[in-house]
Amino acid sequence: MSQEIERVKVLIIGSGPAGYTAAIYASRAGLNPILYTGGQPGGQLTITTDVENYPGYPDGIMGPEMMEDFRKQAERFGTKVRYGMVTDVDFSVKPHVVTVDDQVKVLADTVIISTGASAKWLGLESENRLNGKGVSACAVCDGFFFRGQEVAIVGAGDTACEEASYLANICSKVYMLVRRGEMRASQIMQKRVMNNPKIEILWNTETDEILGEDEVTGVRILDNITGEKREIKISGFFVAIGHQPNTEVFKKFIHMDDAGYIKTIPGSTRTNVEGVFACGDAQDNIYRQAVTAAGTGCMAALDAERYLAETENH
Repeated sequence: MSQEIERVKVLIIGSGPAGYTAAIYASRAGLNPILYTGGQPGGQLTITTDVENYPGYPDGIMGPEMMEDFRKQAERFGTKVRYGMVTDVDFSVKPHVVTVDDQVKVLADTVIISTGASAKWLGLESENRLNGKGVSACAVCDGFFFRGQEVAIVGAGDTACEEASYLANICSKVYMLVRRGEMRASQIMQKRVMNNPKIEILWNTETDEILGEDEVTGVRILDNITGEKREIKISGFFVAIGHQPNTEVFKKFIHMDDAGYIKTIPGSTRTNVEGVFACGDAQDNIYRQAVTAAGTGCMAALDAERYLAETENH
């Protein structure tokens, strides 16, 4: 089968707040960007119910609806939004070659990577079923909905400790479920949770099942030393066992840290490859918020625009 070939000035890979913001800026600059959505159009926000911390939405907004607004705004200025998954790249040549769904080849003068990251989950049926109904992978996003209530959080790293401390400011009690008899978090973060009277750490504890039909009502936990199971009443269940950046396809060409987050030149979205820029959660393992992702999407479009202007003038 012959491959379709398309030539474009700006190719944006990914359709979360970062990708769509990059598209809004690039299309307003007359660069006629094409955006490929990836496997989850709209990104992580499409599995989020209420978004209450994005400025400009005083009554809050549903995640999927918000991403629909982003898409419409990008399209209004001429962005071509296409459904498809990038399956291969060759950044050793110019223009850069990007293959979509193993069949479409796109030749791009600049590439903006905004493929995001995916939360790691425990893999329980109940976790999937109750996602957005009391189960969350972001305490900063969703903790507010459980103010004054009892919640549980799974994880033993710095992020889990940070999120447990954050929840303790809002909730009446936080159970921290730690699989082993120790944490891998830094000493300072461990001290912070151990000294917090609202946080109870349950060591050697695994999640057997999250309880509840339409919303979380409790969790059944397993002591992995004694084999004893028991239930605790909670209304919120937070998973903080890490995120996986969706960057595997770029590994051969792009510098990344050990976890797979793309390294950008500080103060910019430039990567080690000329004409390739990265924004959003694919390069941010610290903040991971919609509003910060949108900010870096704007930066990437401006960086790409400057790069194109410089290369065209030479």
